Amino acid sequence: MTADPEHLAIGRIVKPFGVHGELVVEPLTDDPERFTELRTVLLGPDADTLRPVSVERVRVTGRGVRLRLEGTRDRDAAEALRGLFVFVSAADCIRLPPGRHFVHTLIGLSVVSEEGERLGILTEVLKLPAHDVYVIRGEHGEMMIPAVEEFVRRIDPSAGTVTVRLIEGMSAE
Repeated sequence: MTADPEHLAIGRIVKPFGVHGELVVEPLTDDPERFTELRTVLLGPDADTLRPVSVERVRVTGRGVRLRLEGTRDRDAAEALRGLFVFVSAADCIRLPPGRHFVHTLIGLSVVSEEGERLGILTEVLKLPAHDVYVIRGEHGEMMIPAVEEFVRRIDPSAGTVTVRLIEGMSAE
């Protein structure tokens, strides 16, 4: 999936649910309840091939989100959407509190140590049960930094940098 500042993927269609065209969606957001406010979504395998679809019904459950979309009336129609991403336009994104960032705004930032050493580029954010982990790729290989205050000292998307504190054993060498 390509990065697109105009659109944000908030879910992925996992499978049909039942025989009446309902879809099971894996949320790619910390707040699955945000689906309940959607009237239109954009569907596609990536941000380059999106098509708008009206949302008819949303149910948030402990196992994910169930969507009913306009034109999806049976299991076969729902099956045809399996694997597509559910996007919203950047204008419809939720507002984050200070100090929180969307993953897509972090990818590609330059990562530097508190001492000013360039470590590489933040290429991926792993969502793990305890906390996120930032994957940094640089000239010395790959390293992983827990995305917690102790190690991530400053995130400045406007400057294009993430400043981290390293401890012994955290180098990519």
